[in-house]
Amino acid sequence: MYKLLALDLDGTVLNSDNRISAPLRTALRALEPYVHIVLVTGRHHTAARPYHAELGLTSPIICCNGTYLFDYAQQAVVQHNSIGKDQAREFVRNAEAKNLKLVMYAHDAMLYSRSQPITYMETLSRWADTIQVELRPDIRQIESFTDELDNTEHVWKFVIEGDDVGDFDQLDYIRSNFSGERSWLDRIDYAKHGNNKGKALAEYVQQRGFQADQVVAIGDNDNDISMLRYAGLGIAMLNANADVKQAAQLTTQASNDDANGLAALLVKLFPGE
Repeated sequence: MYKLLALDLDGTVLNSDNRISAPLRTALRALEPYVHIVLVTGRHHTAARPYHAELGLTSPIICCNGTYLFDYAQQAVVQHNSIGKDQAREFVRNAEAKNLKLVMYAHDAMLYSRSQPITYMETLSRWADTIQVELRPDIRQIESFTDELDNTEHVWKFVIEGDDVGDFDQLDYIRSNFSGERSWLDRIDYAKHGNNKGKALAEYVQQRGFQADQVVAIGDNDNDISMLRYAGLGIAMLNANADVKQAAQLTTQASNDDANGLAALLVKLFPGE
C-alpha cells in the first residue's frame, strides 16, 4: 500500500548524539531498493549530506523546511522558492535592530555572526569538523550578513534566537513575507512565506507519480506537522510534543534514542520488502 517514505532527520532518524542507529541504518538500506525514501529536513543540504551518504540514498533531498530540492548526484539545486535579496536585507535589518542572534542559510554555506555567536551553531561546527572532508558541511562565522548577501546566489532561510523572538514574529513585515516555525523555545526558523515541508513533499510526490495515500511521513517537531497532515499515514515520534502528536495518525512506541524502535516499525509498515 505505501510506496514512499518521507523522513525528518533531527529527532527522528537521528538520535540525540546526531547518529543513525545501526538497526535503523540496516532497515532503511534494505528498504531503499523497493520503497522511495526521501529525507525532508530543516537542515541545509551540506549539513544533511553525511547522513544521505551513510544511508546510501539516491533520491534528492527536501531542505530548509521545504525551500529547495537538492540532488547530490548532480550537485545541483533542482527547484527552489528562496528568499529574495531585498527581503533578506530587510529581515537582517529587523533582526539586528532587536539584537537577535542570527543564522543565514546561504547557497552553499551556513553563516553565523562572529560578534554574536550562537551556541547550537558552534556545536554544529564542531560536529562538522569530525566529518570527512568531501562530505563536510560548510559552516562559517562572518563579520556582516549584509556583505554576505552580495556574495551568495540564494538565501534559503534564517534562524533567529533570543529573548524577543515572539515580538519579532509579530512584526507586520515578517508575518507578511516569511513563514516562521519554532525549532526551540527561543528560536524560530524563517523561510519564504508559504514554504513548508508539507507543500514541498506534496509537489515532490505528485511529480513522481505517487498519491498522498501512498505516503508515510515521520517527524517529531513543529516543522513536521504540515507533512504529517499531508501523508496517507503521518507518524509522530514518541519524543514529539503534543501538537505534533495531534497532527499524526500514529505515535511511535519508542523515542529517537531507542536503537531499534523506528527500525522495527518500518519493518511492520513495509512487510516483505
